[in-house]
Amino acid sequence: MPTLPSLTHRRAVFLMILVTLMWSIAGVVTRHLDVARSFEVNFWRSLCNALALLVALRVMRGPAFLHGLTTARWPVWASSLSWAAMFTAFMIALTLTTVANVLVTQALGPLITAIFVRLFLRHRLPARTWAAIALGGAGIAWMFGQEAAAGASLTGSLIALVVPFAAATNWTLLQSTAAARDGDGTPSSDMLPAILIGALISASITLPFAWPLQASLHDIALLALLGVLQLAIPCLLLVRLSRDLPAAEIALLGLLEILFGVAWAWLGASEQPSRATLTGGSLVIAALILNEILAIRQKRKVLAASKIF
Repeated sequence: MPTLPSLTHRRAVFLMILVTLMWSIAGVVTRHLDVARSFEVNFWRSLCNALALLVALRVMRGPAFLHGLTTARWPVWASSLSWAAMFTAFMIALTLTTVANVLVTQALGPLITAIFVRLFLRHRLPARTWAAIALGGAGIAWMFGQEAAAGASLTGSLIALVVPFAAATNWTLLQSTAAARDGDGTPSSDMLPAILIGALISASITLPFAWPLQASLHDIALLALLGVLQLAIPCLLLVRLSRDLPAAEIALLGLLEILFGVAWAWLGASEQPSRATLTGGSLVIAALILNEILAIRQKRKVLAASKIF
């Protein structure tokens, strides 16, 4: 596999923000479906995602792509299961609770990712990152507590909890394999096929529960849009960005999906989030902004010190 040129940090951050923007359209699009629900929604989205990835990876990797699937190493298969869990739990949760609740629940991702990279990769995180994670975690705890006290069903939010755990596993795997090199200096595992395998697993395990299929052509068109624009393209970009951004930073920037997704659902589907969700989400977004501001200030100090010496 050819070695790709490194991205500047600024460009990598910009592309990660673009990824979160594409991710964020899932909620508002699903609110405009006619008859497709729950498992069928996930089946069509994952199937269309897999078909788009088949085409994209065939173009990117050439004729040897399909053969490479049979020789994939264990990190690819582990990542595939993580992708499948993320795809499936996210869409099912969206059919059981509000877009805002699902997206804010995903904000636990940075906390779990930080714990995973500390335990498995032995990475040390700066104090500012831990502070941001603590603030974001407090926002999630507030939202869950207020929803439970109001007697609201937490089923959708609990299913949504699968997503940050699977995502943390995935980001840690991607970070680990990005650092591993073969003798010729190329990455030891090509992780792009893992997205395709994950999409196929997700579609396969939900098809029996979705049968008989009832989606209209309108529904299939919308879910095909999600499969390509909201999953295939941003997920391919994400795997590429894992070579240039730390796992914790990917997870923190991914929190922008909350801001974008809640705004889309509010403006495009009149789904107004509860006060508890707004409060919790605000704390999460504040944590992200605080972490990025402190990171910029720290880099400026380092650059200033290097010029002096």
